[in-house]
Amino acid sequence: MREDAAVSPEVTEDLRRVIADAGITENVDLIARVLVTGVGLGLDDASRLDLKITTAALSEMRAAFRLFAPYEDVPKVTIFGSARTRADHHVYRAAADVARALAESGWMVVTGAGPGIMQAAAEGAGPERSLGVSIRLPFEEKPNAVIAANARNVAMKYFFTRKLMLVKESHGFVCVPGGFGTLDELFELLTLQQTGKAEPTPIVLLDEPGGTFWKGLQRFIDEQLVAGGVISPDDFDRVLVTDSVQAAAAEITDFWRNYDSLRWVGGRLVIRLRSEPTDAEVDELNDRFGALLVSGRIERSGPLRPEREDDDRLDLPRLVLRLDQVQVGALHRLIRALNRLESAPAGPARAA
Repeated sequence: MREDAAVSPEVTEDLRRVIADAGITENVDLIARVLVTGVGLGLDDASRLDLKITTAALSEMRAAFRLFAPYEDVPKVTIFGSARTRADHHVYRAAADVARALAESGWMVVTGAGPGIMQAAAEGAGPERSLGVSIRLPFEEKPNAVIAANARNVAMKYFFTRKLMLVKESHGFVCVPGGFGTLDELFELLTLQQTGKAEPTPIVLLDEPGGTFWKGLQRFIDEQLVAGGVISPDDFDRVLVTDSVQAAAAEITDFWRNYDSLRWVGGRLVIRLRSEPTDAEVDELNDRFGALLVSGRIERSGPLRPEREDDDRLDLPRLVLRLDQVQVGALHRLIRALNRLESAPAGPARAA
């Protein structure tokens, strides 16, 4: 491999001319970085296998972005579960029912597009409210009939690109009992939330009536992970374990009752709301959550300058705080408190 090979300024300018000739006028710097990275791989003498992985991943992400683009403003929930679950199983019906309830509330349902729970969720939501991100496997050769009906599916070669799209586009997640794949997705969600690498979102573990699958996992977490000190005692608090379809759907929609979105501006966290809290409510929030701050108080605010420059949800009221980033996992508790304020809107809202 060539040592410290860099793309020359002359080549970079040539690439920018190619971009201009293609008629691209938006995000030119980022498109140029994609092309420069590709040339850099050639300068690195990357192996053919590495180049095949790179090109396949980039192609798959492009296809997925195009699939989701028309539905950018529609809230989405991803439902995870086993491809082996039979249609006569209680959790199959639970997955279909929660998907139907969320679709009736204006949500779209995203699944892995395969059989089992993925088909149940697509059946519940219906073809008009379903999107699929399938994986090419020898025993799952094509998407289920519901997803295929409207061709709203993208097929992936790699699990990592598929997992990206199943998580990136959704504002809530429902997991029903499943195998390694389901547990893999769940623990990735929990890791992203625990570390602050993803914005807070509701996560529901839905079981059949009287089921013990998720309760068994919760017991293992309490007795082994929490007791062993490898996670914090409240790390699993952000998850709802339930056997009620109604509670599962409400957990997803109510999470967005008052909370809208957040943004970091330097060391300050900006939380955008649908309704402005009163002075007394802000004081109560400081009493309850002041320990999460590195300094100062939770305060009401207008849009900060970077938000104004980006025209970023300027019409919404805001709270600004200097959150101790080690405490980022506790954001779920703060968001739930914001959704329960008396000043919050009366009914659940769709995710922004």
